[in-house]
Amino acid sequence: MKTIKYSDIVVRLNQNLIEVKSDIDDDEEFSGINSLLNAQKEDISFFSNVKYVDNLKICKAKACLINSNYIKYLPDNCKAIIVQDPYLAFACLTELFNILTIKSNGIISEYVNFNKKCKIHENVQIDSFTNISSNTEIFNDVKIGSNVNIGPDVVINNNSIIHNNVTISNCIIEEGCEIKPGARIGSAGFGFEEKSKKKIIHIGNVIISKGSTIGSNTTIDRAVFDSTKIGAYSQIDNLVQIAHNVEIGNHAIIAAQVGIAGSTKIGNNIKIGGQSGIAGHLNIGNNVTIAGKSGVTKNIEDNKVVAGFPAKDINEWKRDIIKIGKLNDIRSKWYKKINSS
Repeated sequence: MKTIKYSDIVVRLNQNLIEVKSDIDDDEEFSGINSLLNAQKEDISFFSNVKYVDNLKICKAKACLINSNYIKYLPDNCKAIIVQDPYLAFACLTELFNILTIKSNGIISEYVNFNKKCKIHENVQIDSFTNISSNTEIFNDVKIGSNVNIGPDVVINNNSIIHNNVTISNCIIEEGCEIKPGARIGSAGFGFEEKSKKKIIHIGNVIISKGSTIGSNTTIDRAVFDSTKIGAYSQIDNLVQIAHNVEIGNHAIIAAQVGIAGSTKIGNNIKIGGQSGIAGHLNIGNNVTIAGKSGVTKNIEDNKVVAGFPAKDINEWKRDIIKIGKLNDIRSKWYKKINSS
């Protein structure tokens, strides 16, 4: 069984600007990270919600990520790893422990089809029935699943993971990205001249910046001329449609079934709730939150929270919902009075 030393855990947390205090020896080893109830005696767990304090008291883990205010609830078998934000620390360590299971084994299956105009670097894993087309370059420690189609004109940088049944063309994937099963990246967008319906040929590409995750069955269309862009460390859920020429900033969080129409520009730290739609050619600012099932039809300034259709300031939307509720109550009482007379 592969294990991770406590010293490596501290390094990973420090890399994410998380301060750590503990009396655990640097050479102490851990086999995994798990919940309070499921953790075993060689695991690390975490405590971030006071409603689970009873679970904390019976936790079997060797150590627990915990705020100093709650150390008194730890059982004797469980050592404290004191951090300010245990849930953030937990998120960072899931990446570290996940390396044990997703790291490339360096084996390329004999059932992989290569074009002569592709280049594969060191320690790349490619599983059976995958096709690598022309002008493709795959860098070190990349892991690629089965039934994947890559190329033409694709670059996949170090330590990225491409899961099964993915299709990628006309795309640059920066280091440390994860593309989940069934994603479709780099195909032509939905573009045509409106009157004649003459199709517009797309010759651009897609750029997915470092540390980003693209969910299962999500589609990202290539640009007409330049690039459709996904910013660094963005998390895009399953079944999301991102159209041609869209640009999304760093640290985006986009939930399932969101649709973003062509040429819309979105800033950093965006949060978009599930089933929301954003019209084309809009500018969405930094630090914007869009509530689920919203329909965005106009530009949004920085630091706004919007909801509804058409999307508006969420406080205004809430007031409108209350007004509608009161009107419905009045109508209901009126109908009852009419029917009873």
